[in-house]
Amino acid sequence: MQAKATLRAVGSTPEKLLLAAPRGYCAGVDRAVQTVERALELYGAPVYVRKEIVHNKTVVEQLRERGAVFVESVADIPEGATVVFSAHGVSPSVHAKAAARSLATIDATCPLVTKVHVEAKKFAADGYTIVLIGHAGHEEVEGTMGEAPENIVLVQTEEDVEELEVPDPERVAYISQTTLSVDETRAIIERLRRRYPAIIGPRTDDICYATTNRQAAVKQLAEQCDLVLVIGSRNSSNSNRLVEVAREHGAASHLIDSEGEVREDWLEGKRVVGITSGASAPESLVQRLVDFFRARGTSDVQELEVVQEDVRFMLPKVIRQGLATSSA
Repeated sequence: MQAKATLRAVGSTPEKLLLAAPRGYCAGVDRAVQTVERALELYGAPVYVRKEIVHNKTVVEQLRERGAVFVESVADIPEGATVVFSAHGVSPSVHAKAAARSLATIDATCPLVTKVHVEAKKFAADGYTIVLIGHAGHEEVEGTMGEAPENIVLVQTEEDVEELEVPDPERVAYISQTTLSVDETRAIIERLRRRYPAIIGPRTDDICYATTNRQAAVKQLAEQCDLVLVIGSRNSSNSNRLVEVAREHGAASHLIDSEGEVREDWLEGKRVVGITSGASAPESLVQRLVDFFRARGTSDVQELEVVQEDVRFMLPKVIRQGLATSSA
């Protein structure tokens, strides 16, 4: 009892933790991280990675410790070396620059991002002006726009739609970044349809299953919690969206990289704390946060399962072939 009283003295202790399910790694992130890990096993260090393989500080640091070298540009890579392209995808110009430097490329682009690239190329070939819904400067957006830079215009908000000017209002198509807010994107698409009644879009939503499922889970989590903590890095688009969704559904919410960033004032008066994690955050970080609260005296830990996921993606062909050869 004395130990618990001492712990309570340093700050509030929630009565209950509620863990969102699904949370954490999506199939595309799992595939990308495994790709770098297997490349290191097959080829040895260093293996170069253009940009961050996924947007999570902990994952990047762990891979760096194993021998991955993260660079901003293929120009920073020695000729003939091995490079992995991140889950966010790259433009054709990056592939061309890598070929010019005789780099051995391993493409870890998420298949759902590749789907958007294919849509962009198809719409461009058919003569459409393509409206890309996304965040300026995000690597996924830069890679997608690179597929058809003369045909693609970027919109970030509903207001941006009203400022659009296109050559032919009858030949407009839309695509989107895979990690956006489901509700905000739907509103932008509705605005586009009002302005351009003939607009066409992809056969299936571009926002990926994991983004959709994690947002659905956090909506229910927020309704049952006083505070929602989202584990994810600052540059993770889908993690930032989870914070926004939680706040929109009535809970205080904060983005943290790890349990060390939890502030005492956030916990004051909070009876139920919800925990979720972005699609690039490993489950180990969730467990560390749970342990942090257990050490303070919280013993009631439950999961709130909203959707079950069973999506898996195969590793890139070059990695599969290398593993088969090495085990033969």
